[in-house]
Amino acid sequence: MYALQTEPGQLQRLGIIMEPDLADPREAAGVLNPAASRGPDGALYLLPRLVGAGNYSRIGLARVVHDRQGDPRGVERLGVVLEPEEPYERNSRTGGGVEDPRVTYLAALQTYVMTYTAYGEDGPRIALAISHDLVHWRRRGPVQFAPHHGFDLGTVDNKDAMLFPEPVPAPDRRPALALIHRPDLRLRRPDGVRVRAPLPGLREKRPSMWLSYAPLDALAAERRPVFGQHHLLAGPAQPWERLKVGGGTPPLRVGNAWLLLYHGVTGRIVEGQDQQRGVHYRAGLLLLAGQDPRRILYRSAQSILAPDAAAERLGVVPRVVFPTGLDARPDGLLDIYYGMADTRIGVARAWLDDLLAPARAQSAA
Repeated sequence: MYALQTEPGQLQRLGIIMEPDLADPREAAGVLNPAASRGPDGALYLLPRLVGAGNYSRIGLARVVHDRQGDPRGVERLGVVLEPEEPYERNSRTGGGVEDPRVTYLAALQTYVMTYTAYGEDGPRIALAISHDLVHWRRRGPVQFAPHHGFDLGTVDNKDAMLFPEPVPAPDRRPALALIHRPDLRLRRPDGVRVRAPLPGLREKRPSMWLSYAPLDALAAERRPVFGQHHLLAGPAQPWERLKVGGGTPPLRVGNAWLLLYHGVTGRIVEGQDQQRGVHYRAGLLLLAGQDPRRILYRSAQSILAPDAAAERLGVVPRVVFPTGLDARPDGLLDIYYGMADTRIGVARAWLDDLLAPARAQSAA
């Protein structure tokens, strides 16, 4: 483990927390992009994406091991909790994939909810699973979306979904489940080239973060929630994210606001091949209004974590930091778990007050 001093508002690297076990074919090609959650026993668990040959992905479970000072030092592997089994999780290219989970504990339902990317024949789609112990998961199927100006969001690629941990008022003012997700609003032609989806009045053409809402009782009623009242939350705005942006860690309540880390990407895509060249994945920070998360209170102008360490610059996909898990500690520390070059898992740390200092300074100006 190592630590690098950073400027206020930046993250301090603690080091690599998990590397692939080359002797295990289920994860020999990489461990990355973990969900993080406290279990019923109070311990911290990671649910990493485990990658085998051909990019076949499963979701594992590991308990984080802390030292006497309470700092994360490693993991204890506990097996696999989800692997591609359903038709919407399997495809003829890689065999299938369940990827990049985020886990939110919904106290109102006393339930853990996992949002993950199901890589089926039609491409990546968002799916849901629920659990009461982080070990046994029950699928609820692909996320359903209400039409948006007559367009079916369920027909496009979608990734990086996460739920708010408590009900928030929807635009119709009813308490709702709120979902951040990143639809790619392009349709694939038979020749592989993507064309713009027919959405009138939408100026942002790049993959962006959207916010959608579903009735609060949908999960409790043993049916699949339908998310609607869609809102474009945030598109690329800074040079370090001009290709696309997407959600990172699930929202954390801080006073009257929601804090979330997100990722931004620079580089370019070769049309018709979906290849990305010269990409850099970095992390930024958003603060959303507590009673109306459509309203952005603060957005970091600069990235707070960039691929500078060797393990972040070299790997399956070079130059990637990809935050997906957050552990808010009672002493005001935040431990952030993130994918490193699509190969390993790292952990970085920040004092909450330091992370929020630029936002407070902007508010006071």
